[in-house]
This record gives sequence, C-alpha cells and structure tokens, in this order.
Amino acid sequence: MSNTVSEQLTDAIKNTEDGKAKLRKWLNMNFRIEMTDGRVLIGVFLCTDRDANVILGACSEYLKSGDGETEEPRVLGLVMVPGRHIVSIQLDDTTPPQMYCYDE
Repeated sequence: MSNTVSEQLTDAIKNTEDGKAKLRKWLNMNFRIEMTDGRVLIGVFLCTDRDANVILGACSEYLKSGDGETEEPRVLGLVMVPGRHIVSIQLDDTTPPQMYCYDE
C-alpha cells in the first residue's frame, strides 16, 4: 500500500462508494492506533465517522514506561478514539484476531 492506513481511512470517509468498500474490508480487523499522548491502542475496528473518530472493540492500551519499555497492557473493552488525537493507524497482524461479531 502506498498510503498509510490513516490516510486511506480519511480518503475512504470522503469518497463514498470506494470508501464504503474499503471500510467494509477493514471491519473486524485488528488496528493499532498511536495517540498524541504516546499511548498505543490495539483493538478490533468496528466503525468510524466523517471526523475520523474510530471505535475499537476488545481494545487494550499499551503505555511506555520512563525507560522506554512497554508496560503490561490494560484491557479497556469498547473504546471511541477521537480522530484529532490519532497520530497513526496500522493494521495489526501481530495480535491474533479477536472474535468480535459485528453485523450491519
């Protein structure tokens, strides 16, 4: 992919037909979202809106300690991530997929 997932997400929200297909393809896939405050969230992509807010299910939060090591994850569950706080989004293929059912 030439663009990052976050750029593709923004493009998908703006472009209705191709965007809907791309967003449907990403449903129930694991996303890794880096936030402006340094936290990393990993969870199942459930939906987004035109402001690039993202809802993740079965989400865990990862913090970096002062010496740069990652602390134990904190389980959050269902999370809404404000688009203005998202630094980057990636498909996370390092975490086994969660069984989180979402039907349209």
